[in-house]
Amino acid sequence: MAGDPRSDRRLSMDVAKEMERAGHEYKANKKWVARTKARPPRDLDEQFHGEHEEAFSRIDCLDCANCCKTTSPIFRDIDIDRLARHLGIRPAELVDRHLHMDNEGDYVLNQAPCPFLGDDNYCSVYEARPRACREYPHTDRKNMLPILPLTLRNTLVCPAVARILRSLREN
Repeated sequence: MAGDPRSDRRLSMDVAKEMERAGHEYKANKKWVARTKARPPRDLDEQFHGEHEEAFSRIDCLDCANCCKTTSPIFRDIDIDRLARHLGIRPAELVDRHLHMDNEGDYVLNQAPCPFLGDDNYCSVYEARPRACREYPHTDRKNMLPILPLTLRNTLVCPAVARILRSLREN
């Protein structure tokens, strides 16, 4: 859209097409992850960080919000306390209203999309969002090697992660 500062240097993104492409590339990404885990390059983190910067210079999460629409972050006790305080409710009330414990013993949202996601893809609790949301999609972390399986799964959720792995795989 002309005049929209988000459109400068950003690619228009058809999320459905990006996710379809990511699905088609899943096997190739899985092979790349297996090879990389077996013989990791010394500069793996730097490679990821460079591709992360490139991807997010072109993709605006507000154009997508697929992570918020399809998955749930893990809520740690500190996240529950912070969010409850932000909402002006007790932590137990937050858990009763919005969370349940999954099979792995973690608190996750009862529903998708996230109840705090607005129609404009803005988060209504952004300042108090869980750590998992703050760090998503985890492609700019130190020590990427142990989270490569998570990164592979995230290619099916986040178009930026799919682009990052595609670029790493092709280089």
